[in-house]
Amino acid sequence: MFERLRAAIDAALEAATLPPDKRDVVSGMREAVIEAHATVTGLREGLARTEKELVVEQRNLQDAERRGRLAAEIDDQETVDIAEKYVAKHKERVDVLEQKLEAQRGEIGLMERELAEMKAQMKKVAGSSSVDSAWREIESAGGTRPETDVKDDLLKGQFDRAAREAAADAQLEELKKRMGR
Repeated sequence: MFERLRAAIDAALEAATLPPDKRDVVSGMREAVIEAHATVTGLREGLARTEKELVVEQRNLQDAERRGRLAAEIDDQETVDIAEKYVAKHKERVDVLEQKLEAQRGEIGLMERELAEMKAQMKKVAGSSSVDSAWREIESAGGTRPETDVKDDLLKGQFDRAAREAAADAQLEELKKRMGR
């Protein structure tokens, strides 16, 4: 008897519960998209820092190798031994940073795919009439539409240029060292 009463109460409560408002669902999805976009931005910044660290560490490795060669030329075994330790240390650090870069790139790719899925789901739920207003809210919070994200393309171009310039600077420094300047 109590079980039938409990089942009746549960059924009444279920019937009295209103379905979630579409706007509330879209609003929650919008917040999740904004948070995911911020996460991707943070991951990209971390990737840029790691790439800079890698350039510095590669330069340190080259310096240690050069010092070892110079010490070997003048038959300074103690300096050769020290240089070999530093070469090993810097090689290990370069390897770790390269692995870290690969992992960061993978993580960014994963988050970008998840973000794209979230945006597609939001668009599907929101319908075409409220999609524009949702995008306006996302853009006002710092997000961007993929098809209109000029800043992202500019940032990628600047990032690529900075990496090329850093590599060119490293090569120039190496050439100057070889030339004795």
